[in-house]
Amino acid sequence: MIREIIKIDDDLCNGCGNCVPNCHEGALQIIDGKARLISELMCDGLGACIGHCPEGAITIEKREADAYDEIATISQMVKQGKATMFAHLKHLQDHNETGYLQQALGFIKANHEAMPFEISEVHELLHGAREEQTSGGGCATGGCPGSAPMAFDAGGLKMAAPAAEVPSELTQWPVQMHLINPAASYFQGADLLVAADCAGFAYGNFHNDFIKGRKMVIACPKLDQGTDIYVQKLVKLIDESRVNTITVVIMEVPCCGGLSQMVKMATQMASRKVPVKEVVIGIKGDVLSEEWV
Repeated sequence: MIREIIKIDDDLCNGCGNCVPNCHEGALQIIDGKARLISELMCDGLGACIGHCPEGAITIEKREADAYDEIATISQMVKQGKATMFAHLKHLQDHNETGYLQQALGFIKANHEAMPFEISEVHELLHGAREEQTSGGGCATGGCPGSAPMAFDAGGLKMAAPAAEVPSELTQWPVQMHLINPAASYFQGADLLVAADCAGFAYGNFHNDFIKGRKMVIACPKLDQGTDIYVQKLVKLIDESRVNTITVVIMEVPCCGGLSQMVKMATQMASRKVPVKEVVIGIKGDVLSEEWV
């Protein structure tokens, strides 16, 4: 499949090995004085190793590669001990890879007797961090921009003069990703809108500019559980319902990027090609970017 995976420049790599312990999946080793990707199956393409390379020898490229296998990765990681496994779980959580995280947790629960830790410790690791975020303490890696409280004056924003009551442009129900049926007839050949939950509240003309003429699904990559099913549903919408285009509308906060990643993963897994446009909305309600990806 085509996916994002790391690339190592041999000419720049000095073999220092800083990247190896920072690849929690164990996909990197130093061989013959150079960092080597030893397993495409275990490289998640998120690039945790990149920031630890002093020579800038590691980048991410999109190419044909074996699909990442979370079960194979986590099963091999058990022998590396609690610290490595916990670093991996936090790595998945911090990057909003909820599908992979659910697979890892399922494996841990099914094999709990062989784990070098208690299930309660995993709960504390993941849910403790989430409680810190929602209480305003920020992400585990520092302050979370998406959760930072702020106030701003909407008076300076240009608003259209009120006229008649604005009708809804929504033409189907339900819209939440867990509830939709990809086989519903109204999705057949439709232009699809995949919107972050917050976007409709931030952007004032959301119905006319985004919902009109499209069928909509909504999701929150940060707070929704079991989002691996979202990717599967998107693949069905592309291959079986044969949607015409996909417009992804997300907020500027970092966690929202997970929604774009789900759509990207689905387009890579699907057998059909479909045009995808990404629109980023600022927290003050303005369109920051709009481009085909």
